Amino acid sequence: MGRILVIDDDADVRRVIRRYLQADGHEVVEAQDGKVGMKLFRERPADLVVTDLFMPEQEGLETIKELRRSFPDPKILVVTGAAPGGTFDFRAHATLLGAGATLSKPFTREELLGAVHALLGTKP
Repeated sequence: MGRILVIDDDADVRRVIRRYLQADGHEVVEAQDGKVGMKLFRERPADLVVTDLFMPEQEGLETIKELRRSFPDPKILVVTGAAPGGTFDFRAHATLLGAGATLSKPFTREELLGAVHALLGTKP
């Protein structure tokens, strides 16, 4: 399947995503924030980046912008606890910056894998 970089400051969330994705046949690399994620991506690019929006060091919107500036090809999936709407819709902004899809936390295994397969153009 694909190589996927998971960027989230919550180790439990990363662990759950990794388990779901590895069980589906993907190679998974983890990073605790966007700064580390970008370093790992530069060392060995991924087909898909799954990123949270709110993290220390380098948050998700900044990471998406940096990815799109330097690497236009990888697919991006945002997973966040931020609710859509409000005075500033972070999920909509992430999509405008280049994220192909967003999921709200908590999400199900089926929701995650459905989004991953849709972005990668693969069958479940």
